[in-house]
Amino acid sequence: MSESAPLPFDDLRRLTGPNLYFAGPGAVLETMIGAPVPAALIEDWKRRIARARAALGWPDGPVTVREHASGASLAFAAPGDMLYAAADVDEWAWLSALAAAGRDIGEPALQPGHPLFVDEDADLRLLRAVAAAEGLPRLPALQEAARAHGVPLLLDDERLSIGMGSGSRTWDNAALPTPDDVPWQELHAIPVALVTGSNGKTTTVRLLTAIAIAHGWHTANSCTDGIYLDGALIEGGDYSGPGGARSLLRDRRTQAAILETARGGLLRRGLAVERADVAVVTNVSPDHFGEYGIHDLDGLADVKLTVARAIDASGMLVLNADNELLRRHAGGLGVPLAWFSTDDDHPLLRQARAEGRRSCGVRDGHLWLFDGTHAHDLGAVAGMPLTLGGLAAHNVQNCAAAALAALGLGIAPATIAAVLARFGRDNRDNPGRLQRWVLGGGVQVYVDYAHNPDGLAQFLDLVRQAHRDGGRLHLLLGQAGDRSDDAIADLAATAASFHPHHVVLKDMEGYMRGRESGEVGRVLRAALVRHGVADAAIDECRDETEAVRAILTAARPGDSLALPVHGVAARERVNTLLDRLQAQQWSAGDPVAGD
Repeated sequence: MSESAPLPFDDLRRLTGPNLYFAGPGAVLETMIGAPVPAALIEDWKRRIARARAALGWPDGPVTVREHASGASLAFAAPGDMLYAAADVDEWAWLSALAAAGRDIGEPALQPGHPLFVDEDADLRLLRAVAAAEGLPRLPALQEAARAHGVPLLLDDERLSIGMGSGSRTWDNAALPTPDDVPWQELHAIPVALVTGSNGKTTTVRLLTAIAIAHGWHTANSCTDGIYLDGALIEGGDYSGPGGARSLLRDRRTQAAILETARGGLLRRGLAVERADVAVVTNVSPDHFGEYGIHDLDGLADVKLTVARAIDASGMLVLNADNELLRRHAGGLGVPLAWFSTDDDHPLLRQARAEGRRSCGVRDGHLWLFDGTHAHDLGAVAGMPLTLGGLAAHNVQNCAAAALAALGLGIAPATIAAVLARFGRDNRDNPGRLQRWVLGGGVQVYVDYAHNPDGLAQFLDLVRQAHRDGGRLHLLLGQAGDRSDDAIADLAATAASFHPHHVVLKDMEGYMRGRESGEVGRVLRAALVRHGVADAAIDECRDETEAVRAILTAARPGDSLALPVHGVAARERVNTLLDRLQAQQWSAGDPVAGD
């Protein structure tokens, strides 16, 4: 293709594990010719995929077309060690189908390794050479031997590992062993839990990790803040995709792994593992529409439920019975289900108990865990620090989800109850997620992630319930740059519905994603004013930490400060500031001293 000509597809990516389309590795292409995509083009793409597989000696496997509002996702399964070649095959099949239909595909790239779309036999010979150069000749025998020994295998661009954590060994791809050279007697799996959802993922991961540590396992976890072992940070950053998961699963100190599994990683690469003991979906709510062919809630629910592909008959998929989308999509999953709810009398929980399946819900103010045979009282919900006296309904759900997942990992109810009774009492337990400080003059400060309309609504509803009569509500507000203007405006509309007295707009450190500084703030301001917030009540301070200082400076006795803080470094600075103000007995109207 010439550099000036736009590609007739929107995205092309390798799928390194179970994914939205099928249960193994492969490649997917997002078309860019509008919707609907003509059926004849799709059928020709499929035929060309079949011819390419035959020419390359690849086995048959799933070929999946997911049509959506902006076109179609064209995916097919391929050998895990030849995924760059698989992406090339997907591109060749689509572009050559377009060319055969008389569509303009621009000028082919006159570069070595690029098909010319003139002579199919020549193109397939080229693709065969590309695949052969990428392939790992020893991999098939190792995969077969790993299956025979019942041991998991993890592969990426650079390394292959057999076993997990404390039972793993890892080799560079350029120096793979033969099956006879592998110490099979030393290799084994470890307990693994996957956690996904629109909101509550990180809190559930942290709580489940604390329970697993209390059980006695050296436990690794990955989340949007980094990768951790036994609660100690190994490396900071967003590690909610398969790369972070594989890093932990190859660490021989790891005896159990709790892995946050976010939408982006699921769509870009798929799951890190073929099997997990437990998978959790906390909820599904509007967010990130328009990326990778996901335009509605049903599509988003399908993405989140990709984790079900890692659950077999001996595992457990933990779902939120209070979420209508999950109830609707659960019917055809065909895996063991466990339901949680804020109401232990929910019909799905009653049905689970009647069928001898696991569940967790609230009855008479206590959280009850049913193990399939017996019910266990995990304690009073109001006594669990994460719930803020029972006001934080979403954290009640997170506690129930983590309790069910811990049960699925084989952890005793008594251990689960003990952790629920203490986790969240210290603000360091769950940084950036529903932290609370009470400062002088009755000023209440809440820090949370609250990154989408549903999460913000839950957060502000909680603050409103705890709000003192006569006090004002101050709000810090920002949004990631990769959201559409409409999505940013929706967040502002949610904020406006809670009638804040003062809003400070910020940039989101590390989340600008192509937007200029202040650009998101302009969209937020316009939407806030449109929904009834006075322009004079809106300030702008693009640095997150300085924005928090501005709100503290403006606070009066009895005010509540709702602070969604998103940058990890900013959150650490804000936590340090609030801890210091609390220790100094700072009161509303006092100067907010510098660092």
